[in-house]
Amino acid sequence: MAKKNSYTAKQIQVLKGLEAVRRRPAMYIGSTGPRGLHHIINEVIDNSIDEFFAGECDKIDVILHPGHVVEVVDNGRGIPVDMHPREKRPALEVVMTTLHAGGKFDGVSYKVSGGLHGVGVSCTNALSEWLEVEVKRDGHCYFQRYERGKPVKAVKKMGKAKGQGTRIRFKPDAEVFEDITVDFDTIAERLQELSFLSAGCRITFEDKRPGQERQEVYQNKGGIVAYVSHLNADRTTLHKPIYFQDERDNVELEIAIQYNDGIHENIISYVNAIHTIEGGTHLSGFKTAVTRAINNYALSAEMRKEKERNFTGDEVREGMTAVISVKLLQPQFEGQTKTKLGNSEIEGHVYSVAYENLSEFLQEHPTVAKRIVRKAEGAARANDAARRAAQAVRKTVFSSAGLPGKLADCASRNPAECELFLVEGDSAGGNAKQARDSRYQAILPLRGVILNVEKHRLDKILDNNEIRAMITALGTGIANHSNGNGGPDDELEATSKFDLTKLRYDRIIIMADADVDGSHIRTLILTFFFRYMQPLIHEGHLYIAQPPLYRIKCGRDTYYALDDDELAQLQERLGRRKTTVFRFKGLAEMDANDLASTTMTPENRILRQVTLEEAKEADRIIAILMGDRVEPRRNFIANHARQTQNIDLWA
Repeated sequence: MAKKNSYTAKQIQVLKGLEAVRRRPAMYIGSTGPRGLHHIINEVIDNSIDEFFAGECDKIDVILHPGHVVEVVDNGRGIPVDMHPREKRPALEVVMTTLHAGGKFDGVSYKVSGGLHGVGVSCTNALSEWLEVEVKRDGHCYFQRYERGKPVKAVKKMGKAKGQGTRIRFKPDAEVFEDITVDFDTIAERLQELSFLSAGCRITFEDKRPGQERQEVYQNKGGIVAYVSHLNADRTTLHKPIYFQDERDNVELEIAIQYNDGIHENIISYVNAIHTIEGGTHLSGFKTAVTRAINNYALSAEMRKEKERNFTGDEVREGMTAVISVKLLQPQFEGQTKTKLGNSEIEGHVYSVAYENLSEFLQEHPTVAKRIVRKAEGAARANDAARRAAQAVRKTVFSSAGLPGKLADCASRNPAECELFLVEGDSAGGNAKQARDSRYQAILPLRGVILNVEKHRLDKILDNNEIRAMITALGTGIANHSNGNGGPDDELEATSKFDLTKLRYDRIIIMADADVDGSHIRTLILTFFFRYMQPLIHEGHLYIAQPPLYRIKCGRDTYYALDDDELAQLQERLGRRKTTVFRFKGLAEMDANDLASTTMTPENRILRQVTLEEAKEADRIIAILMGDRVEPRRNFIANHARQTQNIDLWA
């Protein structure tokens, strides 16, 4: 009989210092992919922003150097370097090498802090190949270097220095991260966001990497009012931004609201300048207040009769762009990476401030108030129509007997092994049916150009045959998911029925032609998933197939190329051998063997997973490309024409 493994005190490991961070980095920063990489950069930047909030800093520089080196400099007070009374080490070394060490816990050194409940700069240190920190304070300069979180030497006094501040240079560790290449645009978006949230602070961002040199300066004295205007820059607005702020019980609250003529809401919430992607109690309080304030005004202004139903939350927020910024001493976040606020007392606080101020604004500005109410009335009428249309959809969504007639379903009933191809065109759908493995691959042909959901309300969307077919085939229902935080609360009954457990396929694969028309079809489908099935993107279920554009015959050998660049590389590799190149005009021209071997067979195909890293930017671009206004779309195309070979001018 085999001897059981012993389990004694010897097996209990105690990880000291920052060892735990290096052992399980994703536990502290969310992932070791691009998201985690940029997270450790933001931790350093957030420390500088905290100095601004403390009134000690007004200038921050962020620099990307060659060799994957990142530098952050501020003119704040500088990290203390005197001896820590308990640790018997310089405070600088304690801050850089100890989790949850810093001056942000006593409520004195920092009134508010974004880094308080985060992993802090010590985590950045732990996950860097090396990090150097230089502190100027008390008329002197101090320096210390670390390698993978450990001090190389003691803190060194370098000499006299003017001014004050902290400079941190570091190189993310390639042993930890999948790729240590920093994306300029990702950091730029965060810095621009911070410039609105820290009104008046001058933030300079410079890229010194060869071939990528550029510099941006962000300074927005208008604060979140300017932020809302920025978010609505490519939309037709109904009024000037509504702004109010309040400070009581050690809580600072700012809210800016502006409606546009669109049909989607865009509410962004922050706590101590940290974007709370999943919302939380501050967002709940705001939504409840807005719903009540607008309903009460509509009734008091006799724009709504007592016998009529109240507007729902999604109806009063249709076309709303809003920024909510809360600053408080002791935020309680759900999750290590601070995506949802949990302080229960904040919900009532935000509700009270938002309700009182918005109610007062509506009474004092009847012209704007009536525009907002009329917009909610339009949304209510559309929702009533959508509810009737949704009843028919809902009867079939959760019933296999009601699957779309043109769906060629797979034999397996185990969603984990099933995949659904959304195929452009009936002819291509016929080829795909022949090319598939019917055991686990289902085919749903989509006829023509599907409805642009960005331009239509839900009643029109649910009346579209192709969209109804997708909803029914997937089985989940839909989630009317605007770019807010955390999804709907009291959305239209039909749209709040989204249930991920009812998903019939683990992989949903968009398969369209490898040309401009196919690109347009993909964009329309992606817009639908972003607006109404966003949880499927978040959970990693959505993919884009990569059918080849060329088939190349060389003797008895057959090759395929995705695009012109791949064709040129292949021809260079084949050298002087005689080749015959055939360009596919679309999926319909590919025979079943071509389609199966290049695009559908798991061993050979290339799939691109659709992810959503920046919902705000996705919302902005979709509004530009798929919305009603022509001028922003024309400007976007002109500004990005050199970055692409094929430009879709359909819209």
